[in-house]
Amino acid sequence: MGGPPPTRIVVAYGFWIFILSDIVMFSALFATYAVLSGNTAGGPTGHELFNLRNVFIETMCLLVSSYTCGLGALSAERHQQGRFLIFAALTFGLGAAFLAIEISEFAGLVSQGPSSRSAFLSAYFTLVGMHGTHVAIGLIWLIYLVAQVAVKGLRPAVLRRLLCFSLFWHALDIVWIGVMTLVYLMGVQ
Repeated sequence: MGGPPPTRIVVAYGFWIFILSDIVMFSALFATYAVLSGNTAGGPTGHELFNLRNVFIETMCLLVSSYTCGLGALSAERHQQGRFLIFAALTFGLGAAFLAIEISEFAGLVSQGPSSRSAFLSAYFTLVGMHGTHVAIGLIWLIYLVAQVAVKGLRPAVLRRLLCFSLFWHALDIVWIGVMTLVYLMGVQ
């Protein structure tokens, strides 16, 4: 009955709290977007701005990256370091492609000079930009984890970090499905 809980339990518990707090933050951003999506102040609407072809490509990049992330986590659990590194590279490439498309979309919207008074666009850039920021952070984190695997191997502490990353990456997919549905699919109607 004595002593502190094992590190793996403390790490897992703390990380789930982090994931849940992120979900709460995104829930607030979704609610804000839903309330403000009709307030364009005479500027363009989602129907006029969004390209569903790009959204489809972004979605496929992110969903396939989630699959490769899962395969990488399984490879790491099986101590197949080479396979893990291949799947990590694929995950990174797909995540970077997603981010490049999103940045290109943002740059295109800004270059069009849409209304700066539009609450719709403020909510859009905040929600989608926050998701993109999380993807960028995830990519940096993945680089760090690959370096750890290269230096330290697949030790239990590294495996715990890889599991946390995998949970984070999959949570980003869940959030993206919400973004795609609320912002893009409902926005072009």
